[in-house]
Amino acid sequence: MIAGVAAAAVALGVAQLVGIPFGARADARAAVGSVVVDLTPGPVKEWAIQTLGTMDKLFLAVAMLIVIAAIAAVAGSFETRRRPVGSVAIAAAGALGCAAVLSRQGATAVDTIPTIVGAACGVAALRWLIRRLEPASLGSEDSDGSEDSEDGADDDRDARRRSLLTLGLLGIGVVSGVAGAVITRMVHSVAGDRTNFALPPPRTPAPPIPPEVQPKGVELPSFITPAADFYRVDTALATPQLSRGDWRLRIHGLVDRETTHSFADLERFEVVESVTTLTCVSNPIGGNLISTGIWTGYRLADLLAVAGVHHDADMVLSKSIDGFTAGTPVETLTDGRAALLAIGLNGQPLPVEHGYPARLVVPGLYGYVSATKWVVDLELTRFDRAKAYWTRYGWAAQAPIKTESRIDVPKRGQRVPSGPVVFGGVAWAQNRGVRAVEVRIGDGEWQPAQLGASYSNDTWRLWSLPWEAKTPGSQSITVRAIDNSGAVQTSDQAPPTPDGATGWHTVNFTVAEA
Repeated sequence: MIAGVAAAAVALGVAQLVGIPFGARADARAAVGSVVVDLTPGPVKEWAIQTLGTMDKLFLAVAMLIVIAAIAAVAGSFETRRRPVGSVAIAAAGALGCAAVLSRQGATAVDTIPTIVGAACGVAALRWLIRRLEPASLGSEDSDGSEDSEDGADDDRDARRRSLLTLGLLGIGVVSGVAGAVITRMVHSVAGDRTNFALPPPRTPAPPIPPEVQPKGVELPSFITPAADFYRVDTALATPQLSRGDWRLRIHGLVDRETTHSFADLERFEVVESVTTLTCVSNPIGGNLISTGIWTGYRLADLLAVAGVHHDADMVLSKSIDGFTAGTPVETLTDGRAALLAIGLNGQPLPVEHGYPARLVVPGLYGYVSATKWVVDLELTRFDRAKAYWTRYGWAAQAPIKTESRIDVPKRGQRVPSGPVVFGGVAWAQNRGVRAVEVRIGDGEWQPAQLGASYSNDTWRLWSLPWEAKTPGSQSITVRAIDNSGAVQTSDQAPPTPDGATGWHTVNFTVAEA
């Protein structure tokens, strides 16, 4: 069994080392993981996002290694000199890895070379180990049935030698795999390309953010989310490394003329800046999959105008370099809202994990239909002709963000000191704006919260509520928002599927003894 695990480690390690010149597209492990993600039912994906958050990719990577080790152990236990069961299993795994690689966006037959070489080395390692692990006298006995061994000490020495051989190969496989992954990341990283990129100054800067947007006396999230804290939800197991020199944006489909823009071509368009709050459709009631950033980029309406959109096109199917797609209503890209091809976040080039060198930002829509990262293709089409990645799993094709609110202070289960306290949180209704926030303590009456200044209809609004904690014991706080259309946030509880969660956020807390 250990020989099977060691051989699998060699196969993976060699594949990683050989794959260094090929880059992420030739990584069979990542390709298989992506196929697993694609084949996973929508409800399971939703559970993983809500349960694991940004750790979902790490969880999948570790789970895959555990499964590979388990399969290799079982297969190795059946391997003998005459029955190459484990070798066949490794070869079959290599074939599946090649198929997974070829299924990825832009992959070619050349990208399967590391997987083929790795599988071949894994088979060779297993056969070599089996020849040395099986005692030479296996199956030979004296005529009286006694074993051919003369000294038990020799058996012990042979056992130690075989263990060292197996563990040595296992170590070589692990080290080579880690080294290959690290070197690949260093060789193909676009961190240097990003560092050397000077973000162009916007001709139309965003209005200054007044300090009054942040309520005083309560510790709430910063109105502008630091890039390091910005939520991340995507399907990319390995973060795409796409340089500005290699980036191209193709606009085609139902247009008067197909266009392809390089990064240099974007200089002909006006650079603008906007402040927009993004929200993930998987955000549960009270969840933190929401962030606000200062985005720098180019109006998508300007790029589409050059191509000339046909009157019957109602959807833009955007595609990422890794094959992810999102379907966005054409109207939301041309109705005057700050829909951008974004190249910067908070005054710096986009972080690589958030779409460098370019991504989409569309106010008022959940990210799965609007926020394509590493975007390279815009196809003008129709909702009745095409489906995007998540809509194939039953999510709504058009997903405007719902009016919602959240309590940040107090935290669930927090002990609140008696006396005057200040509670608070955030509310959002992108593309409509928040008019008011109401709060209820226990079963009491709804009372208006104090609102931070409203920056725009495309951003969240922070709120606070001074309260006198008098009676010790368990208490609860509930919040609801009212948007600028006059619509009150619904109390109806609904899960994120298929178009966003609904319901009031309630937090239970305890008032401490005086």
